[in-house]
Amino acid sequence: MATYHLSVKFGGKGQAANHADYIERKEKYRDRQDLEYSAHGNMPEWARDNPSHFWQAADQFERANGSTYRELEIALPRELTPEQRLELVQDFVRQEAGERHAWSFAIHNPKASIDGGEQPHAHIMMSQRVNDGIDRTPEQYFRRYNARYPDRGGAKKDSGSLTPTQQKEQLRELRKRWEVKHNEHMRKHGFERGFIDCRTLKEQGIERRPEVHLGFEAAGRLDDAQRHDIMQKRSEPDYSRHLEQARTVGHDIREWLDTPVKQHELVRRLQHDVAREHGFDMRDRVSRQNRTEPERVKSPSRGFSMGF
Repeated sequence: MATYHLSVKFGGKGQAANHADYIERKEKYRDRQDLEYSAHGNMPEWARDNPSHFWQAADQFERANGSTYRELEIALPRELTPEQRLELVQDFVRQEAGERHAWSFAIHNPKASIDGGEQPHAHIMMSQRVNDGIDRTPEQYFRRYNARYPDRGGAKKDSGSLTPTQQKEQLRELRKRWEVKHNEHMRKHGFERGFIDCRTLKEQGIERRPEVHLGFEAAGRLDDAQRHDIMQKRSEPDYSRHLEQARTVGHDIREWLDTPVKQHELVRRLQHDVAREHGFDMRDRVSRQNRTEPERVKSPSRGFSMGF
């Protein structure tokens, strides 16, 4: 079953160069072996041959409260070949960045922690500044835009001042464009299945819960029997088994508390999503655990997502 995933993130001042190294597997990330392809485009003249210069300049000269990049992270279909996935990403980048936004993208294809299959996805970094053809130095490029004298100011940002409602609608439209582009390429290569739908399960009229997302750390702690059981449940037609997956992994409430997650996230998700389904009083167990082992729930989060 095809999985829809598109996330949008923004990077602040000082984050762009390191993130570009991360997605392109450079510098301290060069030992990672999952890079399938990387590329860049629409760079100003001074960064045309080395996109790292662009992201470094963004970190150095962008305003303190400004964003240095917008990133789209998208899941790619396993069914396509690496060449076909590249074609899909290039097509989507052309559509979203046009010819005036500097961009860098990379395709990663690590092995999935649970089923061992391919897990292709793309990271697309785009500058919100419009390359309008005016020759600017790196420092000037990231200055505030001068509407009266454009050649005296920086490159204009096209993000504008959007209301929360407008931002939500903009994201909805973006998610739909990715759905259309993905499915267009699947059909182009002869597939009759594997299409994605940007709507929520509720909007699609599907009465099931989203699958539990364990995150990299938790998935890495599963043994072979647990992985096999999860894979078996994924093949079942009754999707109510997704709640059962949490119990199958073998974590009771005390084991969840041993993982580096925030207390309020744990309590909110487990009480609301697990206790209600399994008919036992999780609240009392959490309260007892909080009294006996408070230091464990205060350990800092390292990105672990329980994904209920």
